[in-house]
Amino acid sequence: MSSFPEYTIESAPGGSRRFMLATQNHLGYLPAATARWAASPHLLEGFAKLNAIFENGTLDPMAREVLVMTIATRNGCHVCVAMHTARLTAMSAPPEVIEALRSAGPAGPLPDPRLDAVRVFTLRVLDTSGEVGDEALSAFLACGFTPQHALEVVLGIGTYTMSTLANRLTDAPVDKQLSAFANRVDVA
Repeated sequence: MSSFPEYTIESAPGGSRRFMLATQNHLGYLPAATARWAASPHLLEGFAKLNAIFENGTLDPMAREVLVMTIATRNGCHVCVAMHTARLTAMSAPPEVIEALRSAGPAGPLPDPRLDAVRVFTLRVLDTSGEVGDEALSAFLACGFTPQHALEVVLGIGTYTMSTLANRLTDAPVDKQLSAFANRVDVA
């Protein structure tokens, strides 16, 4: 049993309601994770604002999803893995890319070198606490990315580290709307 109740929009703290309503309107349902995060209006607001900034950055949508899935599998967040598997599927990402990203173990290179550069650079930023070194940064830039993209990787890492850790802390379940995307590969 979770220590975090699943609030409804009506029962949630006042500061959480608008973010819950916006999430419900955007997705067509209120995710259990959002309902549990509602215990902290500040967390909901922080994620909503950071995610909007990240989504409006200069990284293309597929690169953003590769980053998110890299964080989700590294942090073992089954909710994010299911949700972003659904997003990648809707974006017509190749199944082999999706399966490689879902792997909790050391994945081989992604079939798309540009997307693999995002995955590798994201992991390098995490593994070195941002001190990636000239070689790693040069390799990322050589795949057509810019210094701005490199900094947006840091933004994405921050945004989705918050999300994955909150989902794990609250023991958020995978919603039935995502169940078809949940159990193909185990995460750490």
